[in-house]
Amino acid sequence: MHPTISLLLATDFPTITRRSFDTLQVNLGYRCNQSCLHCHVGASPQRTEMMDDATAALVLEVLRLRKVQTLDLTGGAPELNPAFRAMVREASALGVRVIDRCNLTILSEPGHEDLAAFLAQHRVEVTASLPCYAQANVDRQRGAGVFERSIAGLRQLNALGYGCESTPLTLNLVFNPQGPSLPPSQTALEADYRRELLQHFGVRFNHLFVLTNMPIQRFGSTLVSKGLLGDYMKLLRASHRHENLATVMCRNQISVDWQGYLYDCDFNQMLHLPAQISGRSRPHLSDLLALDPTGSTIRVADHCYGCTAGQGSSCGGALEAAEGSFLEEAIESSTVT
Repeated sequence: MHPTISLLLATDFPTITRRSFDTLQVNLGYRCNQSCLHCHVGASPQRTEMMDDATAALVLEVLRLRKVQTLDLTGGAPELNPAFRAMVREASALGVRVIDRCNLTILSEPGHEDLAAFLAQHRVEVTASLPCYAQANVDRQRGAGVFERSIAGLRQLNALGYGCESTPLTLNLVFNPQGPSLPPSQTALEADYRRELLQHFGVRFNHLFVLTNMPIQRFGSTLVSKGLLGDYMKLLRASHRHENLATVMCRNQISVDWQGYLYDCDFNQMLHLPAQISGRSRPHLSDLLALDPTGSTIRVADHCYGCTAGQGSSCGGALEAAEGSFLEEAIESSTVT
């Protein structure tokens, strides 16, 4: 059991239900070529969990049967799974929008030198993590040398047409705060990113997504060890905006783990809180072939306040344009490192 789960289960977060789902977010495994501080998956090069071919084939069967509009591939580094490319090819052939949650440094890993060209060939939408436009901040959060390799990856994608208005190749960037604070305004920060990356590195992109750090896995454990979890949860709860409930990602998305089990979101997956669909205590991809999840109750816990705090947060960035809030005094001066 994850060390923060017992601290999150007791909650007064509002009850919400799923609409008809159009997005399948699939975690292809927890293995990654990086070990980032903010990672809510706890991914690293030492992890061995990887989706097998049979489960990957079941993902494609669900896409065909349910006519899912979007396949969102995540990890770890999803590209490290041998089934990644076949899944992209077949999903694209079905007319499904495919998103690759890319860490950018995978593009320069041995054996993956042709990955960027492959993504462009199949018009995969790249959503790439870049938690700052300054080298020192990125390397502190994600490891030495990551910023330089990330910029090289972005330039490689730009050279293929990603991030350019004249092509259909979409490149989105993702920002996470350095510590226990809510992210700033997505609109304002996107303008800063666009100016700095173009001026200093010649890099272009389509959109910036700002995400709230979730108090789970590696980031949650760090908060606990520094005695900051209680104050961070106070910030999230105090910043809750009821109107954000209408657009939280779990309403139209189902998360799938590397074994094929279903969750309401990627965060619940990391906390081992399975979805509740038609009375199934631990529903599987195979259940989606026969059951309709529409109207099912979403499992909630205190971490859900991370999605509704301030401007809101989802895998597609802020739920609405609003200024972010920051932790006051004691927390504001204590950066999680």
